[in-house]
Amino acid sequence: MSGSRTPTRTLTALAVSLLALGAFAPLSAGERPPSRLRAHGARTISLNETGHLHLTSKHGFTLNEQGSATGTVVGTIYVHLTAVSNTRVTAEVNIYAHGASFSGNGSASYHRSSTTASFSGSMSINRGTGSYAHVHGSGLSFSGTIAESNRDAITVHVSGRVSA
Repeated sequence: MSGSRTPTRTLTALAVSLLALGAFAPLSAGERPPSRLRAHGARTISLNETGHLHLTSKHGFTLNEQGSATGTVVGTIYVHLTAVSNTRVTAEVNIYAHGASFSGNGSASYHRSSTTASFSGSMSINRGTGSYAHVHGSGLSFSGTIAESNRDAITVHVSGRVSA
């Protein structure tokens, strides 16, 4: 009787081992296990936004801008861009679209020429409302230009993957 149980135990142990290896195989490729994605109901969104904004106010070294966002999300975008040094800017970005919104913060290097300035860095999305209530992401690309000759109008680009 013990002889007949040994092959069954061995097959069971082998099956469990193979299932465990299969379940964790995505981790070796840097991915989350599918069961974890389903358990939290998370979805990944490839964000690719462009905003064309105009100056609404200027306070010290901060430009407050508003405009339209196009790309993955269509809506209104607000950016508060602050020069923190001659070579760095920080930003708060808010996008509002059809009963939902998300916000984040960025930091970028800053380069100025005679009539324009450009910035390039990264940002994180850390809060949202409506259908974006649980949105978050970090290491997103954040860049843009400031047209000083056009009343400090800015164009901003945000791209990367976020989880919602």
